[in-house]
Amino acid sequence: MLRLTRYQWIVLFAAWLGWGFDIFDGLLFNYVAPNAIPTLLGLEIGSPEARSATLYWTGLITAIFLVGWAVGGVLFGPISDRYGRKRVLLITMVLYAVGTALCAFVTSIEQLIVCRIIASLGIGGEWAAGCALVAEAVPEDQRVQAGAVLYTAAPFGLFLATGVNALVAGHLFADVPEVSWRYVLIFGLIPAAFAFWIRTLVKEPERWERTAASAPPPRLRELFAPDIWRSTRSGLIVAVVALLTWWSCNAFIPVVSANLAQAEALSLGLDKTATSVLVESWKTQATTIFNIGGLIGTLLTIPLAKHWGRKPMFVTYLSLSAVSLLATFGLDLPPQVRLYMYFFIGLTVFGIFGAFTFYLPELFPTRLRATGSGFTYNIGRIIAAGGPFVVGSVAAAGRGDPQVVFDTLFLVGFVPLLGLLLIGWVIETRGRTMPD
Repeated sequence: MLRLTRYQWIVLFAAWLGWGFDIFDGLLFNYVAPNAIPTLLGLEIGSPEARSATLYWTGLITAIFLVGWAVGGVLFGPISDRYGRKRVLLITMVLYAVGTALCAFVTSIEQLIVCRIIASLGIGGEWAAGCALVAEAVPEDQRVQAGAVLYTAAPFGLFLATGVNALVAGHLFADVPEVSWRYVLIFGLIPAAFAFWIRTLVKEPERWERTAASAPPPRLRELFAPDIWRSTRSGLIVAVVALLTWWSCNAFIPVVSANLAQAEALSLGLDKTATSVLVESWKTQATTIFNIGGLIGTLLTIPLAKHWGRKPMFVTYLSLSAVSLLATFGLDLPPQVRLYMYFFIGLTVFGIFGAFTFYLPELFPTRLRATGSGFTYNIGRIIAAGGPFVVGSVAAAGRGDPQVVFDTLFLVGFVPLLGLLLIGWVIETRGRTMPD
């Protein structure tokens, strides 16, 4: 049970909203990609050419988005350490809200990529400021619980994105998929309104103010100094493995479920409108199951981290991530059962991220906290960007054949096993006081 003052709850809620809307804006495009990409390319939605193009461009755009996310995290981390957590939280929320909403008005793939880059810079910068703000505002003995609760905003963001897409594309504009995706993306402006609410209620942490008043400005190269490098390496190992696994499979949940639904609709002889409704229904089903698993997995990091320790917790999540992926995409399963298996992927592949909001801030001193957390959590996205691109390219080469996608995602299950080989370099922070 969290024991916080009223103001500490406000800080936690503000950062929670920032991260939830971060995920909401970050993944909203993936829901509309099966309609948006064919429309921008002048292809018939649901055709073999459209499915192949969607897989390729979803992978490429996601890869570019992840690189921009990494750049934003590395760029805004030092800015947050120097000029304040609150300021960066506000700026980055407005940036990713505007970038996402602009995607609704694009007329070409190139314009779409530019708008996604704008959004990605803000999304990358928000995380470091938000988790540093919470870590410094709550009591030491409440940090793990507060950090894990902070990450429950990620399933909230996914639920919100699922709900908005289901309402707009699945119901209100189900008969016009060529334009429904534009209305979905306009909802990306929602976070901007909450950013100004945060501005009126949140102040800079006293811990940061004391340090910023006397310490020299943070520099990125300090993360590679001998006394800090072990912490940097530890954060990089767990973040890179988790990010590569998550993005390689999660980015394609809407695409996989859409392909399965289109095949089912073809076998049932459904018309265009009925097919669109079925596709949106299956996307909602798959992502909701994944989100529920992720929410539970995120909260389970609290007892595992407090009673087992950080390193045993990471070993557990990585091991079970491999099992869930290899089973889901390696076994011969009916379509509905395969979608239900996304619960176990969410529980493990998604759940592990509940630890980063408390683990990464524990590794670095106050003057480098946002810099170190932002760098280790986000720079891994450059490597992780290769995952969606490779999966999308291979799947596109198979012309959208679901079995080719499954075979490719099966191989992603070996990424967590690689992480287990590097676990010896991961630092155990259980029982340590967060350094000043």
